[in-house]
Parts: sequence; structure tokens; C-alpha cells
Amino acid sequence: MQTRQFGKTDMQITPIGIGAWAMGGGNWEFAWGSQDDTQSIATIKRGLELGINWIDTAAVYGLGHSEEIVGKAIKGREKPYVFTKCSLVWDNARKVSNSLDANSIQRECEASLKRLGLETIDLYQMHWPNPDPDIEEGWSAMAKLKQEGKVRHIGVSNFNVEQLKRAEKIAPVETLQPPYSLVHRDAEKEILPYCKDHNIGVIVYSPMASGLLSGRMTKERIDNMPQDDWRQRDSEFQEPRLSRNLELANLLSEIAFPHNVTAGVVAVAWTLHNPAVTAAIVGARSMEQIEEMVIAAEFRLNEAELEQINKFLAEHP
Repeated sequence: MQTRQFGKTDMQITPIGIGAWAMGGGNWEFAWGSQDDTQSIATIKRGLELGINWIDTAAVYGLGHSEEIVGKAIKGREKPYVFTKCSLVWDNARKVSNSLDANSIQRECEASLKRLGLETIDLYQMHWPNPDPDIEEGWSAMAKLKQEGKVRHIGVSNFNVEQLKRAEKIAPVETLQPPYSLVHRDAEKEILPYCKDHNIGVIVYSPMASGLLSGRMTKERIDNMPQDDWRQRDSEFQEPRLSRNLELANLLSEIAFPHNVTAGVVAVAWTLHNPAVTAAIVGARSMEQIEEMVIAAEFRLNEAELEQINKFLAEHP
């Protein structure tokens, strides 16, 4: 599989990476429902066999469980790049909160290294810029972790341009992880152009809008989602947005059909068409899903297909 230069880092990464959010399992605030650990580990291993060379996770996914699963999947084999995140912490009641306290970030990093079974994290990302007044303290702690060699590179997620500039006064921001899809396009306005101009590597999350654009989502499936699936509470999965989003997914399925790929592959390929985007995080919960989505790394939309999509977006803002 081809690779791309990841911003200012020394990493060459594949156009898609394995997203391990859902692999954290159920019974926490932002879960996707229950998930079988054996299946998760097999999915990661299959993705690596197919040539994907990086995994993205976070401490908060499954309240540490996703990192444990990633650690088990990569143990004893040639290590892929492992990216994880800090700043979302939880208490004994499993309640998630934000912290950019320097001591908290230090503790989070130590705990992530242990769960992942690593001596060094390839990319450590500040998950959210909250609380906003503490960004400088948190980013200073991230820079210190890099100086200490506990992490190789540091980046941010969900930052705006003003917040990026504040962080860069302390230490260079090497990467950004924003939400970006045909459903969530806000990143196009300022943050993606800024990153392109400043050689900040970008890995986008939820390129299929959390499954909405997979081609497999229906109103019935959403109605039958488990109670601990956070998507039931998301406005894009509810009317009036839902019908519009499913109509968009149908268009992607029509474009996909002649190529013998899925709507999800088209959705991911659309994000990769943006010159500011280095790569996309593709969440997968089974070997079948990762085998289906790996095609997105090489798939290219032609001008006529891009125009079809643009026409829909203009008519359905």
C-alpha cells in the first residue's frame, strides 16, 4: 500500500488507518455498544496484514479498554505506528471529564504506555482543547513528554486555528485530527487550509460520519441500536437530518456500484481528495469491514462523480 508523508513528522503513513474507538466496547458514555475482544484483535491483525501501518486509539475509548486491545493485537509482531490521545479522564463512577492539568497528562501517558505495552508512543494527541484556558499548560506537558522520549510526536484533535496558534507559541503542533466527512464539512473553512499552509499533518476522523455514509445504515437499524450506542443521541441520526443523510448515502451507493465498492469507500475517498488531508481513520469492528474498507486507500473519484456529489451538497445544505 502506498504511503504519504505525515506533515512535519518522520512518519510515512498509509492513506487509511485502523480506528479503535468502537473496540473499547460498551458500558461507557460514548460507546458503540458491546464488542467482542477476540474479533477486535483479529480485525486489527487483518488490517495490518493488508498493509495498513497505523492504528488510532485513545485512553478514554472504553475507559482504557481499547488501548489494552491494541496492545494485545500488536504484541510480539513488527509494531505499526500507534497513535493515542489524552485529556479525557474518568472517575470511579465511570464519569468522563476534561483535564489539561500537567500532572494529569503525565499520569495519562504513563497509563497508556502500560496498557499498550510500549516504551514510546509514536503520536500523542490532545483529544479536546478543554478547558480552553488550560491549553497552554496541557501543551507544555505534551512538549515535555516529547523531550523525555515517552512520545515521538505530538499533535492535537478538535482544535480551531486560534487554539493551534496558541499551542504553537510553546512547541510546534505536528499533526491535527479533526472530524471531516460529507456530513461534517466545517474543517474546510479555516483549519484544513491552515494546516496545508503550515505543513501540519492531518488525519481525519469519522470520514463515514460514524456509519451514516456506509451504505448500510437504515432508520430501522438506528431504532434497534443498543441503548449504550451514543449515535442514538446524535442529531445527524435523527430527523430532520437523518433523511437527508441517508439520501446522500444512497447517492454514494450509486456512484460505488459500477466500481464494485461500497458507499463507505466512496465517502472515505472523498475526504482523501482534499489536498490538506494526509489520511483517514477508518473504524472497523470485524475482519470483513476492514477488508472492505482497505480499498479506500487506492480508490479515486473521477471529476464527473465529484460533480455529482457537489451538486447534491449544493441542493441539500
